[in-house]
Amino acid sequence: MLKSERTKIFIIETVAPIFNRNGYSAMSLSKITEATGLTKGAIYGHFLNKEELAQEAFKFSVRRVLRDLNYVVNKGETPLEMLLNVPKFYRNYYEYNKKFGGCPILNIGVDSDHQNGSISDLVRSYNYRILEKLADLIDKAKNSNEVADSIDSMTYAKRFFYMIEGAVYMSHIMRDEWYLMDLSDTMTKIIKKELQEV
Repeated sequence: MLKSERTKIFIIETVAPIFNRNGYSAMSLSKITEATGLTKGAIYGHFLNKEELAQEAFKFSVRRVLRDLNYVVNKGETPLEMLLNVPKFYRNYYEYNKKFGGCPILNIGVDSDHQNGSISDLVRSYNYRILEKLADLIDKAKNSNEVADSIDSMTYAKRFFYMIEGAVYMSHIMRDEWYLMDLSDTMTKIIKKELQEV
């Protein structure tokens, strides 16, 4: 890896949790240079502007979450087991995200919706991808006869996703992991009762 590529990765990894905690508008260039120990020229030698850096930082943060979520999900041996591993992952999400400044989809999504259209579009595109992945997992469970054929996969994907983000929000604001623990239990019950027994 070239030195310039290493520097670019270092900048993204360093500022990603700061963007996540403080939001796009509160992230000044001085905070970026202070965190990285690099000059303004060095920062803009790798990124066109703060917006591009914010986009790369967001992608880095989300990919980290999705990588770790996929690792837990893929421990399942059947599509249903994989689906049940989703709430297992979020059971410990409160502690998991503390060091990263919270959930990037929630934090950056809300912040950018009022500040920056291109970042908001990027967040929305990741939301669509997550919904598609959840719906696909439910479809696979239907195809393996583990979930009832009458289930609308996208409807449940949307329900699960807004339940997850709502629980993430409440746990973060209230500083109480109970909401995510309850989400995990509730989502597991829905999968076992509503999806399997319809």
